Amino acid sequence: MKTALAEAESTVYRVGFVCLTHADTEAFGGRLGYGDLLSFYFAGRGGVLGDVDAGVVAAAMGFWEPGMVRAKWNAGIDVAAPRRAAHDYGRAIAAWGEHHLSDITGTERLIELAGRVVAAADPSCVPLFAGWCAQLPAAAGPARLMQLLFLLRELRGGLHLAATTAAGLSPLQATLATGRPDLAHQLGWQGTLPDCTELAALREQAEDTTDRLTASVYDRALSPDERAEFIDLVAGVGARVFSATH
Repeated sequence: MKTALAEAESTVYRVGFVCLTHADTEAFGGRLGYGDLLSFYFAGRGGVLGDVDAGVVAAAMGFWEPGMVRAKWNAGIDVAAPRRAAHDYGRAIAAWGEHHLSDITGTERLIELAGRVVAAADPSCVPLFAGWCAQLPAAAGPARLMQLLFLLRELRGGLHLAATTAAGLSPLQATLATGRPDLAHQLGWQGTLPDCTELAALREQAEDTTDRLTASVYDRALSPDERAEFIDLVAGVGARVFSATH
């Protein structure tokens, strides 16, 4: 059974997913000349890594099919250089927060608590998190809240990739161990894929390791009462975002 903190992190992940795949984000990229959502996503999210080969971006993101990453990264950086793409992607994230999180209860307190968690995190082994910590401007209000939720999402995502590797799984195996080949297809993997459901225990091990790694960051940053407050405030964000998208 997941802890309350792990459930809150799941909510952060899902809120981030809504933001990054939302029609508003796609339209923001379209106005800048990106042909589709994924070219903006890969060039934007991966742009903090700098002018690198697509293989570096695929390694940092982990779970996406490398050929798809290469195609979309190359298409994206044809529109704007990587650091510029990242800057614009940060603007899109902030704009989404400004528009969709404007009536969240406890915004400033959640900004304070989430900011302390971000500051307490060790950026070792999580290059996208480190890059985005250096990239995002210090916006205020709902825009800043979405930036911080995005950072927390990058932190957990990077730690989960490391935990998956430590468990002896490739990203594709970890995805297929869920018993959902459709999810692998959404991540760009094509054709008939192997049955990896026998690896479910190793995937659970990776999830547990991720939970422990992230919980240690929250333990350093927040008192038990503050963690409970953070969990409640995140639940409020989730309720607002998910009710608006269903």
